[in-house]
Amino acid sequence: MSDEVVDPRRHPDFPDTGAPAPRANPELLGHREAESRLAAAIDSGSIAGAWLIGGPEGIGKATLAFRAARRLLAGGGGDLFGGIPEGLAVDEAHPVFARIAAGGHGGLLTIGLSLNERGRLRSEIVVDDVRRMGPFFRQSAGEGGWRVALIDGAELMNPSAANAALKLVEEPPARSVVFLVSHAPARLLPTIRSRCRKLNLRPLETEQAAALLERYLPDLDEADRMPLARLSEGSPGRALKLHALGGLDLYRELVGVLARLPRLDPQDLHGLADRLGRYGNERACRTALEFLEAWLARLVRGAASGGEPLAFVGGEAEAMGRLAGGRALERWVAVWEKTARLRDTADSLHLDRKQVILAVFGALQAAARP
Repeated sequence: MSDEVVDPRRHPDFPDTGAPAPRANPELLGHREAESRLAAAIDSGSIAGAWLIGGPEGIGKATLAFRAARRLLAGGGGDLFGGIPEGLAVDEAHPVFARIAAGGHGGLLTIGLSLNERGRLRSEIVVDDVRRMGPFFRQSAGEGGWRVALIDGAELMNPSAANAALKLVEEPPARSVVFLVSHAPARLLPTIRSRCRKLNLRPLETEQAAALLERYLPDLDEADRMPLARLSEGSPGRALKLHALGGLDLYRELVGVLARLPRLDPQDLHGLADRLGRYGNERACRTALEFLEAWLARLVRGAASGGEPLAFVGGEAEAMGRLAGGRALERWVAVWEKTARLRDTADSLHLDRKQVILAVFGALQAAARP
């Protein structure tokens, strides 16, 4: 393990960008309705003891939860909170903001993936982590009179951890709140879901995602910003991941191959499949399959509606229009379904990734022929 001290204020997944960690992010973009609902519940003095904040990855769910925690632990509304009575903003100069950002506020417990005995990050949230909430809530409340627990990635709780969480969600102690943040709420126990007040966040508008990219990646070429925001489907977190992976270049490469359908250069295609199928390149292969599945979905929707398929990069609209025009819709639906199946099973069945890529392009080529 590295001895380097991790700054809790920097985003753990994107430390080399301007993206702050959710606990240190002073701004929330695009979720005003959900923020207003939480603020009204807090200001009423009768906030529910458990909240489930759901929605796609990377759109600000944890940022909203930390924002609500700050508001509770700072003690209420008023001018201390940025002059936004219907929001949750706490001024960055407020001591509660600084202590939560630094990970040092005694009234907030954050639970997520922890390290195992070998110092490696676990793939699930374990029961011992969730059980920390018991003694935490039994302590006397400090400043603000509240105790707040935040489970980030709640869908990752294993069965024992989920059952431990259920006990506290069913009967939360007085003046305590549990926020469960999840991009897959359906994977939680039905009994947990039924006992939580729910907030379902939607992806951001493309322009909003692009604005955050401009802030977090100031050196990103302006010509790349909007295509990357579109590819992220309204998720700034996904956009940052794609940027780190070289996702926009990969997408343009895939579109270049698709534009030549039904004629494919075997050498170029095998070169692409070799690279994506190489050991250690699993994320790029998975991303390529996600791109192809989404591209086919847009092609199908455009063909079914008789409208123009949605295009993200230059030259894509012409290729999609040519392929969708006059083709049997059933062919593209079949390829779309096959691509989705291969993407879902490539990891679980340990399929040869090179052969998966070749199989998808083979199906695309067959569907594109007259």
